[in-house]
Amino acid sequence: MALAWGTMLIFGASHQLLPVLVEGKLNSDKLAYLTFGLMAIGIPFLIYGFYVFNVGAPLKIGATMINLGVLCYLLNVISTAFKNNQKNIHAWFAITATIWLLTTTFLGLLLVFNFQTPLLTNNSVYYLAVHAHLGIIGWFLLMVIGLGSRLIPMFLISKYTNNKILWLIFALLNFALISFLGFYLSGAPTYLYYIPNVMGVAAILLFGRHCYKAYKIRIRKNVDQQVTTSLISIVLMLIPFIILIVTIGAIPKAYINRMVMLYGFTIFFGWITAIILGMTFKTMPFIIWNKVYHSKAHKGRTPAPKEIFNNKVYKIMQLCYLGDLPSLSLASYYSIK
Repeated sequence: MALAWGTMLIFGASHQLLPVLVEGKLNSDKLAYLTFGLMAIGIPFLIYGFYVFNVGAPLKIGATMINLGVLCYLLNVISTAFKNNQKNIHAWFAITATIWLLTTTFLGLLLVFNFQTPLLTNNSVYYLAVHAHLGIIGWFLLMVIGLGSRLIPMFLISKYTNNKILWLIFALLNFALISFLGFYLSGAPTYLYYIPNVMGVAAILLFGRHCYKAYKIRIRKNVDQQVTTSLISIVLMLIPFIILIVTIGAIPKAYINRMVMLYGFTIFFGWITAIILGMTFKTMPFIIWNKVYHSKAHKGRTPAPKEIFNNKVYKIMQLCYLGDLPSLSLASYYSIK
């Protein structure tokens, strides 16, 4: 889910969208192709290694290739940002998110080797919470907010922007992640985990406020289904944090595993999938049009980007997804005894 679905789609879209964020050109197409190749080969190795739970060659090859792919992506992001507009807050979201992703995958590589050769002070399972939150908060949440804070106003045709709020969101999310890592690795009391949770909720509320203000002064009055799905995903971002806060304060230990399953499900099948479903069908038609029809536009009429995909099918997909999400979330909770 994290690598083959979420990360690969973000990699593909962001190579096209990064120039929009930094207001310049992508530095290297070769690094983009190399990122794709390494990830596309490494992820199946990793999946196979976990499926048969072979902690030898398959997992090690897969983890190594994924790290090399992420490193190529990071080099491309940094070189593109600093070549064009390194002061752009959206570029810093992308850069920092990718650094956290490399931290996530490198820790994953260490955990793979730690199964057979003790490299860390504890067993690999102990570090899974660190590994998961580095990816969820550091990579997905930072990247989604960095991209969303630029794209949602753009698709609404809204001139609203507030870099001070975006820098505050950036600081809150990074401090939330760093404080969580510090508390977890030091064995801090449970009540201290409210601190990163509150900072995370505050960041999402501020992001929601940012998008709402862009919505209020939008020029395009009719909001299409894709942007609606993306706006719904902002609300879904809050649910995992609410689950964590409730789990810390009020859930008996017998139900902790169920809440952990629900927490993970609402992250990957909730807000990550919702923002991807919204943004994919908003950006992909433009990507396809630019690739196929841009050079032919002067020769006569070409289809508009919105005509390239079937909006009725999208509406059915949206209704199926949103209609089934509550029942599937409940099923994920009861799937653990």
